[in-house]
Amino acid sequence: MAQKPASPVKDKNYDLITVLQRCLEDVWRLETYKEDAKGEGDAEVVEWFAKLQDRCREAGDEGKRLLADRLSKG
Repeated sequence: MAQKPASPVKDKNYDLITVLQRCLEDVWRLETYKEDAKGEGDAEVVEWFAKLQDRCREAGDEGKRLLADRLSKG
């Protein structure tokens, strides 16, 4: 099994930003996937992608709040 490289920066804010970015990218990506499933008439998959998108959006909102709190404290 290949070992993952260590984070280039050992900093909790960097890690928080990285995860936040991925959550928000997933919101965008899942919109595309929902449209693909709609185009193929698969309502069940559309619904599943929408649920995942909601979870990612909630995680992104929470991550933005956490980051703002930490950056405002310096």
